[in-house]
Amino acid sequence: MSADAKILFIGDVVGGLGRRTLLRLLPGLVERHRPTFVVVNGENAAGGLGITPKIADELFAAGVDVITLGNHAYHRREILPYLDREQRILRPANYLRSQPGRGTTTVERDGLRLGVVNLSGNVFLQAGRALFPEADAAVNDLRRTTDHILVDVHAEATSEKVGLGWHLDGRVTAVVGTHTHVPTADARVLPGGTAYITDVGMTGPRGGVIGVRKEQAIEAMRTQMPIRFETSDDDPWLMGVLVSCDGPMHATGIEQILLPG
Repeated sequence: MSADAKILFIGDVVGGLGRRTLLRLLPGLVERHRPTFVVVNGENAAGGLGITPKIADELFAAGVDVITLGNHAYHRREILPYLDREQRILRPANYLRSQPGRGTTTVERDGLRLGVVNLSGNVFLQAGRALFPEADAAVNDLRRTTDHILVDVHAEATSEKVGLGWHLDGRVTAVVGTHTHVPTADARVLPGGTAYITDVGMTGPRGGVIGVRKEQAIEAMRTQMPIRFETSDDDPWLMGVLVSCDGPMHATGIEQILLPG
């Protein structure tokens, strides 16, 4: 069976404005590109911090196949039992095994099976276990039963993300970076056939400071005093990538999608 596929990955959805932007633009993207799978990072979907079961259900109802998270995975207490119950939403696989949720999942469409791995960086972020060994374990497990694997590495340090891309080249279909909310200009297919980008960017208010109202962010940085942050509502954009594949664990292209909302 052919393993031709297209994987649409949407970067960090921030707040209500990010959700509305995603829900408004996703149908057109699906009609235009006909992706086999849609994966969304919902790390900041609830008011800029975390996600709720209601929001997750809304994204699934809109056609999202898998939701990945990151360092705010547990910010909303009501999500904890949902993470154990719903197999299509992931928290980083290198969190402690005792913590709620799972770090990998598999979804199927048109006879193709996509494995998704969610990982957290170790530099500047609190992940319970080392990134690279846990990435190896997750990928080795999924390769036995899937046609494609997409890895969302939610990390602060670009070096960790670049390093993991090279480390997994040829073993997974795509390694996409999230967390810093600013799209990078290094989207490419690595020599072994793995699509890579250091950061996909943010689906939310580009007119703020990585999602926060710019006046509040500037005041906090200028005064060095605590400021209550609110999600900006200025200049929404959808940011993502479309990965094209022509065989098992093999990408032929990665296209950045940067759309004003």
